[in-house]
Amino acid sequence: RELSQMDAEDELDLAEMEQLKNTERACLEILKKYDFTEWELMEWSEQQAVFNFLYDSVTLTVVFGPPIDDEFFAAHPSRSIMSLDFESFLDEEQAPPSSCLVQKLIFQFIESQGCWQKKCPKLCYLPQALFDISLVVNRCRILGEELEFLQRWGAKFQLLETDIKDTEVKLLFSSSVAFAKFELTLAVSQDYPSAVLPFRVQTHIGDIGEKEVAAVLSRVPAGHHYLQRAVTSIHQNLLQGPR
Repeated sequence: RELSQMDAEDELDLAEMEQLKNTERACLEILKKYDFTEWELMEWSEQQAVFNFLYDSVTLTVVFGPPIDDEFFAAHPSRSIMSLDFESFLDEEQAPPSSCLVQKLIFQFIESQGCWQKKCPKLCYLPQALFDISLVVNRCRILGEELEFLQRWGAKFQLLETDIKDTEVKLLFSSSVAFAKFELTLAVSQDYPSAVLPFRVQTHIGDIGEKEVAAVLSRVPAGHHYLQRAVTSIHQNLLQGPR
């Protein structure tokens, strides 16, 4: 009886271990999905720290002040922060329009926050500041990847042209099967993709206009890969055949 009891306990232990492994796997997947560490540390000295974002196209320089008495950060005396300076190294004349748009949205966010030194007066505030910047960089980088995808593979979705001007994305759809040609203009902001995008429609051929597009987009929730999902939904619902 003792042996069978031990076997049963072993089986329970194994089942528990398996469950823990599955939980760990699920947690790692979530961490991977929401990993917003978009920065790379380039320098850390007594005087300053330098962080790079987005393939070295954005640099943040944090200038340190004197140590703060009786305050520690990561087992070292904490430091006051004198300034946080952001700089763009993107060559806008050479860079593709999608990269210019991404850069513009990131700097819109940076400027909208006011004085970064007030938000981050000492070292213990720096991890949160890096997280906030990383979150926006992550979203904008994914938007850039979506735009590149649509420019390369748009024909699959009857997307004739993807044009980027300032912070507007113009999508020209054309379908001979649906006898339709129209232009959808979306206004993107630093909040992408957490909010549904404002849009307007210009009809060139056929009867697909603002009302028809609005009905389709109302069923596309905001969130990850919103732009790609919106294009896919328009293709599936409006451009497959006569309406």
